Amino acid sequence: MTGGSGGIGSAVARRLADAGMAVAVHYAGASARAAEVVESITAAGGTTFAAPGDIAEPEAMTRVFDAAEQRFGGVDVVVNTAGIMLLAPVADTDLDTFDRMHRVNVRGTFVVSQLAARRLRPGGALINFSTSITRLQQPTYGAYAATKGAVEAMTLVLARELRGRDVTVNAVAPGPTATPLFLEGKSAELVERIAAASPLGRLGTPEDIASAVAFLAGPDGRWINGQVIFANGGAA
Repeated sequence: MTGGSGGIGSAVARRLADAGMAVAVHYAGASARAAEVVESITAAGGTTFAAPGDIAEPEAMTRVFDAAEQRFGGVDVVVNTAGIMLLAPVADTDLDTFDRMHRVNVRGTFVVSQLAARRLRPGGALINFSTSITRLQQPTYGAYAATKGAVEAMTLVLARELRGRDVTVNAVAPGPTATPLFLEGKSAELVERIAAASPLGRLGTPEDIASAVAFLAGPDGRWINGQVIFANGGAA
């Protein structure tokens, strides 16, 4: 899985390991956090290893897939949580900022999806990550939402392209989730207002999102294909 050192990514890695899956924890620069995730999974009796790589570079991600195949005998589930979010009004967004998000969120997702399409075994699953912001349409999220709209489009098309392969392709679109990245720079009052906007009266947790991923990755999710699952507690 990509982005395995992040707040949601690490929760997904642990949840899949708890379900008995061997997990390759990909990371870009956060080697210490990736090592912590690997250590926690190993301590709980799971099978895992950490693999670095630039998500937007096919050669780097090919090495990650190769390592997973060599260690585990094949690749059955790919979860693509890696992404970045840089916020500004559309009128004020620097194009270098937009290009940086596009490189990670769109090109990176495309690179990993392409490899998954070629290498997932029958019965496998690809789970990409979008965002509920594509529905919430909040100011300052325009460039970020644009990258995730592209992720949704390629995900839904790929599900149709893999007809006959017995591989499902879906996306999970989290709503506001209590990760360090989300909470950074927000006042307690703002966080409370965002939480109150949900019918359930709280923020999501990384474990909430991991549950949605585990469903799609497991046997109970085999009839869900070509869908965007909005895991947001009804906030959008």
